[in-house]
Amino acid sequence: MGNEDLHLAADIGGTKTVLALFTARSGPHNPISESRFASKDYNSLAQIIFDYLDGSEWSIQSATFGVAGPVHGHKVQVTNLPWLVDARKLSDELNGIPIFLLNDLEAIANSIPTLVADDLASIKPGKRNSKGPVAVIAPGTGLGEAYLFWDGRHYRPIPSEGGHTDFAPATSLELELLAYLQPRYDHVSYERVCSGLGIQNLYAFLRDTKKYGEPDWLRDELGETKDLTPVIFNYALEERVEICQATLGLFLSILGSEAGNLVLQVMATGGVYLAGGIPPRIIPQLRGRRFLDAFTRKGRLSNVLMNVPIDVITNPKAALFGAANHALLNAAD
Repeated sequence: MGNEDLHLAADIGGTKTVLALFTARSGPHNPISESRFASKDYNSLAQIIFDYLDGSEWSIQSATFGVAGPVHGHKVQVTNLPWLVDARKLSDELNGIPIFLLNDLEAIANSIPTLVADDLASIKPGKRNSKGPVAVIAPGTGLGEAYLFWDGRHYRPIPSEGGHTDFAPATSLELELLAYLQPRYDHVSYERVCSGLGIQNLYAFLRDTKKYGEPDWLRDELGETKDLTPVIFNYALEERVEICQATLGLFLSILGSEAGNLVLQVMATGGVYLAGGIPPRIIPQLRGRRFLDAFTRKGRLSNVLMNVPIDVITNPKAALFGAANHALLNAAD
């Protein structure tokens, strides 16, 4: 690679770990080398890195790792893996290069300035302010939220724990949902009702309050599975079971409302991006009235929401691109 500086980026999850090398000239979308590893075949991230670099003559200047897990200082315990990633220890093992750790949502947020039309599915067009704040909301197993602000030269992501803020009902049905959940949880957050885990709470509410019947065959099927969410979602998308369709409809309303809340909190005139495991599966439903009406229903400020574009991040490599973008921007600074 001549005299070009090389930067290592990774997307680290419980199932797979993807490592790639980037240069300033290649940019965050075009790795000069990329490999995928089965995470559970290794005892540590260091083992994967050494396997990836084995026999090469690459001289790496820095590394940024997007990790599925909470980052505390320079350490992160990877979710669904017995790995504790310690950036300082890894740096010592890699000739002292600077190493940065991002949680997976922060990595995805870092990718947003690099994304192109093919990486996205438009949910709602709008008037995008090219340097306005951007909101990110990511319903997956949990609910992740983040923001991006223009610093005068680049967009800089700001991590958030907004998914754990108080759930604020916007309809009479959602008021009943809150009353149903309050005796069951010390704190009813948006994550309790707007995530993969939240889907199960919505379903239980509609079933237990007798708003919809649960077919015997479905009760038996759900009783035999550990993760109810995919089953509920599949029947909702197939439009086969009324209670599953109602669960998805309630989820869409709550997600739309919270996405609109994020816009108002930071005046996200740069747009809203939906990430996580759920949105790419429900793009047609997100384009429907349940989600969009809830997004724009903000009283005197509804007109603000009307102008904000919404996109779903569909590129599965977004976290890797974001880690690469972070590494390259830090090197440039």
